Amino acid sequence: MQAYCMKCRAKREMKDAKKIIMKNGRPATQGVCPVCGTKMFKIG
Repeated sequence: MQAYCMKCRAKREMKDAKKIIMKNGRPATQGVCPVCGTKMFKIG
């Protein structure tokens, strides 16, 4: 799944992506940027 990396300022394929549920009950996906190692987050 692709997400926007805030550090690289580019869309990249997430590494170690896992589905989570936010506090408000909405689904999201959390992973790591393969280039810089920053956490990536995508709602939905």
